[in-house]
Amino acid sequence: MTTHVMPPEWAPHERTWMAWPGPNPTFSDEAELAGARAAWAKVANTVRRHEPLTMVVGPGQLESAKALLDPSVDLVERELDDAWMRDIGPTFVKHGDTGELAAVDWTFNGWGAQDWARWEHDSKIARHVADVTGVPVHSTALVNEGGGIHVDGEGTVLLTETVQLDPDRNGGRAKEDVEAEIHARLGTTKAIWLPRGLTADYGEFGTRGHVDIVAAFAAPGVVLVHSQRDPAHPDYEVSREIIAALSGQPDAQGRPLEIVEVPAPTVLTDEEGDWVDYSYINHYLCNDGVVLCGFDDPNDEEAAAIFRGLFPSRTVTLVDARTIFAAGGGIHCITQQQPVAGV
Repeated sequence: MTTHVMPPEWAPHERTWMAWPGPNPTFSDEAELAGARAAWAKVANTVRRHEPLTMVVGPGQLESAKALLDPSVDLVERELDDAWMRDIGPTFVKHGDTGELAAVDWTFNGWGAQDWARWEHDSKIARHVADVTGVPVHSTALVNEGGGIHVDGEGTVLLTETVQLDPDRNGGRAKEDVEAEIHARLGTTKAIWLPRGLTADYGEFGTRGHVDIVAAFAAPGVVLVHSQRDPAHPDYEVSREIIAALSGQPDAQGRPLEIVEVPAPTVLTDEEGDWVDYSYINHYLCNDGVVLCGFDDPNDEEAAAIFRGLFPSRTVTLVDARTIFAAGGGIHCITQQQPVAGV
């Protein structure tokens, strides 16, 4: 019998956790690192207006963090390899009867042991965060990242086959076994498997298909989906495939899913001519706020209006996420929520 359940992101937060960019293969020179720090700080300072925030900072990097972060942001010094707290941090769950928190410590192996990735320190961050918060750790041998799951809080989880079934993550494990372990850790009972993620997410610094850039719950029974409307972009076909996979699907409670299509930004390629995976789906919900990826794009305001309609009691703030996307993720990828304990 399941004892712990992962609350949905819209449930009240105790705080947000992030990790500070340091010198590593993701940020190849000082200019890239400086740009990343400015982008991470903008997100952190925006989140801090809505709830407490703790930034994990690598040794020797405290002064750079203090220079850009709001003084009220808490700093914790730990060894880091990279800066994607959604993926390296714990997934917090709550005991169904007592509301006490626990931390799921997934096995992290650098997004499928990618050749550029380092994870000696990042694979331990979930346990470090749990130690700081004083909650028990639930470890699992399943290779997974926080960006690879999205829950509705009522038994349903979204997954992508190219992440959880990646041979370099969980090679040899049957789909049914992977799904059972996900349910055991998150307290879910229904998995909706999507075939893949966005095209650019399979590039050099991609995750091989994280779900949190293509689909996310906005409420029980309501799913936001990335909608690329330009047939010139390969994600036009991906969007149609994802929408088809979700259409008519019941959630864990038997409700047919309501699909809300969120248009992709109009820009199709970056300065090098490569396809971009710019997506408004990769947003972050914090207490009475929505931190929404912005791209200085004509569709920014249309996306913001959709989120204001879905979350009328929350302040929607657009934060330029292009620098974060250039590094391989978005605003959701660099944040991790710690729910409020208690029933």
